[in-house]
Amino acid sequence: MLMNSGMKRRAFPKEAARRLLRARPSEERDAAMRRVIRSIPKGKVATYAQVAAAAGYPLYHRQVVQLLRKSGDSLPWQRVLGAGGQIRLRRDMAHEQRMRLEMEGVRFRGKRVAMDEHQHTFRTWELKD
Repeated sequence: MLMNSGMKRRAFPKEAARRLLRARPSEERDAAMRRVIRSIPKGKVATYAQVAAAAGYPLYHRQVVQLLRKSGDSLPWQRVLGAGGQIRLRRDMAHEQRMRLEMEGVRFRGKRVAMDEHQHTFRTWELKD
């Protein structure tokens, strides 16, 4: 909203969300997110939002997705899920993610991971270098 009195423009929630979509590349942020993803043990899972928050960047869950896309198999990508334990990938990749998780002992309830059994609790004080 622009005011004639020279006030700065106030960001509205939708506009703020759009800015997060276009977040600038940050090697520090990416390194923190990689460290958090690598800390998820076999048989446990976390959501994109939990990973972002544990890395110190709440609301940057979309950047977690982008980082996992770029990283290939260098990170345990199968342990990161959508909200509520839902696999957000499509087709063959969704099937592969489910198979990898089942091989690690993760149980499903329908199409979702049993989060009460397999959700990882981050201890952020242990994530420092």
